[in-house]
Amino acid sequence: MSKKLNHRFNRRQFLQWTGGASAVAFLAACAPAAAPTGGSEEGTTTEASSSTESASGGGTMIWVGHQEVSGLSPNDAGPTVQWAMISNIHDPMLLLDENYELIPTLAESYEATPDGLSYTFNLRQGVKFHDGTDFTSKDVKYTFEFYADAETGSTLANNFQGMESVEAPDDYTIVITMAQPNAAFLVNAATSWIVPADYHAEVGEDTYRTAPIGTGAFKLKEWVAAEYTLLEANEDYFLGRANVDFLRQEVVPEPSVRAIALETGDAHYATWPLLVEDSIRLRDSGEGYQVFATPANSVKHFPLNNDNPVLSDKRVRQAMMHALDRQRIIDDLWNGAAEIATANLTPSAPYYNPNVKTYDYNPDTAMALLEEAGWTVGDDGVREKDGVKLSFTCTTITGDQARRPIAELAQQLFKEVGIEMLLEEAPVASITEAMRKGEMDASLYNWTYGSAVDPDASTTLRSDGANNFSHFKNDRVDELMDAGLVEIDPEKRRQYYDEIQEIVAEEVPFLFLQYDSWFDVFRPEVTGLPEPGSVKNANRLMIKGRTMGLSA
Repeated sequence: MSKKLNHRFNRRQFLQWTGGASAVAFLAACAPAAAPTGGSEEGTTTEASSSTESASGGGTMIWVGHQEVSGLSPNDAGPTVQWAMISNIHDPMLLLDENYELIPTLAESYEATPDGLSYTFNLRQGVKFHDGTDFTSKDVKYTFEFYADAETGSTLANNFQGMESVEAPDDYTIVITMAQPNAAFLVNAATSWIVPADYHAEVGEDTYRTAPIGTGAFKLKEWVAAEYTLLEANEDYFLGRANVDFLRQEVVPEPSVRAIALETGDAHYATWPLLVEDSIRLRDSGEGYQVFATPANSVKHFPLNNDNPVLSDKRVRQAMMHALDRQRIIDDLWNGAAEIATANLTPSAPYYNPNVKTYDYNPDTAMALLEEAGWTVGDDGVREKDGVKLSFTCTTITGDQARRPIAELAQQLFKEVGIEMLLEEAPVASITEAMRKGEMDASLYNWTYGSAVDPDASTTLRSDGANNFSHFKNDRVDELMDAGLVEIDPEKRRQYYDEIQEIVAEEVPFLFLQYDSWFDVFRPEVTGLPEPGSVKNANRLMIKGRTMGLSA
């Protein structure tokens, strides 16, 4: 039997264990690994079972994430730590697994007409929501109609493009009629998590995100946004009860502390990656850690508010690309485990186009572009134009010690060419809301603009995309995206996405930095995992919390 787990392992506890001030110095010297967090919030905990038993015997599996979990609705699934919990509470009709295969889940089967204008889903019978109510076609119809409507505040509306109607001819059949084909419909829409129609309609989205009820393998037991989320096994799960009794995700912003938690056995998995060097060290330790290394599905980038007059000229944004020594960032700050980004899609995407405009590190070219755009150096070294300084603020995620050094280096590199970038910090929920509203100049994080599954980036690059953080507006990109969705022939689609990447590389709506190698580290006692190297995206193993167990 392994040691008793401490279910509230956090920075405060770490400081107590390691001696206060000396621990602060140690943490300050470490550079964490990626992501958002909020302030500490005190909460009362009902401790879950703390023993670690056999795979079928239960116990509590501990995951550690880097930021607060601000909501648990399907609408909150952008940040990884939220996605991890939401995906274990809810089920979709079709599940996209770690090898990017569509697996029937709430739907037993489906058919699509050859013209892509109609989909029929045959739903699984006998499934119940966590409150004991039956899952039926009514719930699918409600979910699709609610989240397809941008007026509800949905950030997912672009996933349902082309959908004309959703019909439920009986309790276990869904028929979707399209006004026009959408080649990404199965990947983007059919994988949507289903909410209970009556309950959601009664409480509303704002309440639902704090008290979700799904059909998933786990149900919400306790939630303190800035501290932890505790899920309890659903005894009646239709695919079989989970192998653990509880799944708990702790908020631990510092990657160094997450690494210690994995080493001591106080956590079993890091929902957000550790520092690259720690992941490699654990992999090579010979102590049985299961480490999956897969290509990132996202681009690390500075989203820039293109509506800000200071950032609205593409020559300024191009100059910033030339001012950034991205290879130095990769080598010095990311342990070499990344490659320079070229546009919005990653090399793991089948539609990746490497033949686009590129930007070498060249401060002279950067300064020439800025001069051409009318920005001249002022007495303080900051460029000016029409009495306005070339100055903006980049807000990084609170506690993100891994990416913060990138922003600090960028700040110095920009200063050398006459650009002033001020730095602030904020919780990730505040950043995403402000970027969506155009109330923030810039930030720094990983995000997906088209994926290894499908290149559609309607939610992030289209002018009306809910997650178009850069407020990039390009009529040609909108036209190409619409054409790419309607075209169902893969090779014919390629021409549209090739051109989109060419435009993104030319216009630089955001500063694309690098494509990371993504490390997922599990402790040796975690069972139910595939062999490392056998999956295309190990991060998606989190959807399989049910199948993971803990050996004695």
